[in-house]
Amino acid sequence: MTVRLNVNPRHPEPRKIALATKELEDGGVALYPTDTVYALGCALESRRAIERIYRLKQMEAHQPLALICADVREASKYGVISDFAYRQLRRLLPGPYTFILPATREVPRVLLDKRRTVGIRVPDSPICAAMVAALGRPLLTSSAVPPGADDAVIDVDEAKDAWGEELDVLVDGGAVPGVASTVVSLLDDRIEILRAGLGADALE
Repeated sequence: MTVRLNVNPRHPEPRKIALATKELEDGGVALYPTDTVYALGCALESRRAIERIYRLKQMEAHQPLALICADVREASKYGVISDFAYRQLRRLLPGPYTFILPATREVPRVLLDKRRTVGIRVPDSPICAAMVAALGRPLLTSSAVPPGADDAVIDVDEAKDAWGEELDVLVDGGAVPGVASTVVSLLDDRIEILRAGLGADALE
């Protein structure tokens, strides 16, 4: 049975965050708001939950998930951050960006693409921050785009229409901007926008 939690987006209630992360610790898949769109996520080590996210979204195997980290320091455990990359991350995070970095050996193999890179997010979202803090490690994440849709869902009711009871926990944090994150490659110490989304104007 799907658990639905109405969470204050500015001041997430610790008890409700604990309930959500308990579902993740048990191998569940959660829907939750970010600073861009709603997302699907699971615990870093839960292979079964990772497979479920791919099935729920009908994603191809080559489409990687990203990591939501608490801060730049935690991100450095999973992505190789050069001095150039560090300056960009410090300038733009937390914010609506997914940064592509060379992956460290800490990144699970299932997340790696052929170039051995990893997507890192540090959203400007108290709910995401609280969930990562409660887990004590990054959250695997992917925009909550239903099969056949072009855009991610922007509220919990849309997610229920798309996936019914297939999700373990729905974290309802209210309205989100409804525009996907900007995906930015920082490989080879240069900025390359791979997908223009929210916040792209700050990179021009």
